[in-house]
Amino acid sequence: MISSEPDAPLGALLDDARTALSGVPQEALGREKTGRWRAPRIVRVGSAWHVGVLLVAGDAVYATAEVLRAAAPVRRGYAAESARARAERRAEASRGGFDDGETVHVGWTPIDLDAVAAGGSSGPLALVDGVPSVRWSAAGSLMPLSAYLDDRIALLRSASL
Repeated sequence: MISSEPDAPLGALLDDARTALSGVPQEALGREKTGRWRAPRIVRVGSAWHVGVLLVAGDAVYATAEVLRAAAPVRRGYAAESARARAERRAEASRGGFDDGETVHVGWTPIDLDAVAAGGSSGPLALVDGVPSVRWSAAGSLMPLSAYLDDRIALLRSASL
């Protein structure tokens, strides 16, 4: 369980989250790579726990962006151009060395925890009246980070049983 104090320091909340997440599988972090002689691909650059709008790594926290599953390229007819584009992104991950079906996060951005702790905001995190808070959706309001982490980690732990 994450600290029951809603205004616990941001670093302490994240350390508690990492402890609570031990034993839960992490997901891959990928970065797009283009080369002169090779097709575009997505390469592995690390891993993190996917906790809602956050990616919690051992030493950093990132805001989520695109989530995809790697898949080998195949030739098919597509009814929509968007389906073709999604298939190409999955193939880029496969070309980058990810196993078929592996979840890959791409386009994530680092969250400046020092800026948040100093009273500002970064990505979905903000300090509101001294309480570390998270915006859990683009249209959603801010909620205390401790409650958000408790809820999301409980879901992750129950799914990994």
